[in-house]
Amino acid sequence: MTRPSAAVLTSRPARQYRVVQWATGNVGLRSLRALIEHPAMQLVGLYVYSQDKAGRDAGELCGLPAIGVSATRSLDDIVALKADCVVYMPQNINVDELCRLLEAGSNVVTSRPEFALPSRLAPDVRERIEAACRAGNSSIHSTGSSPGFITEMMPLTLLSLQRRLDGLHINEYADCSSRDSPEMLFQIMGFGQAPNPQAEAGRVHYLREEFGPALRVVADAVGLDFDSIEARGQVALARNDIEIAAGVVKAGTVAALRTTVSGMRNGKPLMTFTANWFVGYDIDADWKLRGDGWQVEVEGDCPLDMHLYFTVPLERKAATTPGYTAHPVVNSVAYVCEAAPGIRTSAQLPRIIPDFGGAA
Repeated sequence: MTRPSAAVLTSRPARQYRVVQWATGNVGLRSLRALIEHPAMQLVGLYVYSQDKAGRDAGELCGLPAIGVSATRSLDDIVALKADCVVYMPQNINVDELCRLLEAGSNVVTSRPEFALPSRLAPDVRERIEAACRAGNSSIHSTGSSPGFITEMMPLTLLSLQRRLDGLHINEYADCSSRDSPEMLFQIMGFGQAPNPQAEAGRVHYLREEFGPALRVVADAVGLDFDSIEARGQVALARNDIEIAAGVVKAGTVAALRTTVSGMRNGKPLMTFTANWFVGYDIDADWKLRGDGWQVEVEGDCPLDMHLYFTVPLERKAATTPGYTAHPVVNSVAYVCEAAPGIRTSAQLPRIIPDFGGAA
C-alpha cells in the first residue's frame, strides 16, 4: 500500500479498510460490534484468548447475526490476513506479537495507553516498535476516552482559542455505586476498607504513569515543557453506612478516592488531571463531587470552564459506557492507516471525524 509522508486524511475515508479485532473483553466486544456495523470497515479476523470462544462466529459473539468470520487463537492466522489495521485491546501488551503485526504491514490502534507518548517507552522497546513500523510501513496509535479523548483531543481543541495558557485542569468523576463488582470495588480499589497507605501509593504511581504521558502530549503540542510530573492521592471516608450495588460501605471506611497528576512548570501545576472515584456523596471531605463525566477548566487569555455529563440512565449504564472507550479507537482506524509510519500521538494525527455514512 502506498502511504503519504505525513498524516493527510482530513475527511471521510476514501476506501474500505480491512480490520481485525484483537480481544473480546468488555470494551473489545463493543469495538467488535462497531467494526462490523461500520460502513467503511470490513472485519476480516478476530483474535480471542479463551478456548471456548475460538471457532465461534464474530457476529454471534457480540450479539449480531453470523458474518462468516471465525475467532482464532493463532497469531499466524491473523498475520496471514494482511489486514489494514488491528484494533488491539488485550489486558497487557505483548511486544513480540505487536512487532509481528506491524512488520507484516498491519497498522495498530489500541486502547492500551503505552503508546500515547513514544518517550514513555523503554528505549529498547521503542526501538523495536519503530523498527517494526519501518519494516512494515505501518503505524501504531493509542487512544480511548480517558486517557485519550478527555486528556488530549478535547484539551487541544479548547486550546485553539488561546494565545496564552496559565493552566489546564481536568477533573474526571466516576460514581461507582451502581457497579455490581464486589471484588473490583472492595478488594482492588479499596472501597469499604480502612485507609491503606501502601495501596494508595500504588494507585498514585499507576495513574501517574497512565496520565502523565497524556499531559506531556498536550504540552509538547503547544510548545511548552514540564519541569516534572508529580502525583498525589487522597481518600475520604463514609460518614454513615452506604448501600451500593456491590454491598455495604461501612461508616469510617473508604468511600471516595482522589488522585491528581500534575505537569509542573516554574514551581506550580501547569496542567493537571484529577480522578475522582467514589461510591457515595456522604463523605468526610468537601470535594464537591458530581455525577459521571468530566470538567475541563482552561486558564488563559480566553478562560473556559466546560462540563460534560454522561446522560445515560442507570439501567443502561453498563451496556453503554464501554462505547466511550471503544468508539474513539474505531473512529481512529482510517486516520492511523493513512498516517506516516511510526508511533503516532494524538497531536500528530488530524482531527478525528467519525464516518457515519460510508466510504466515498
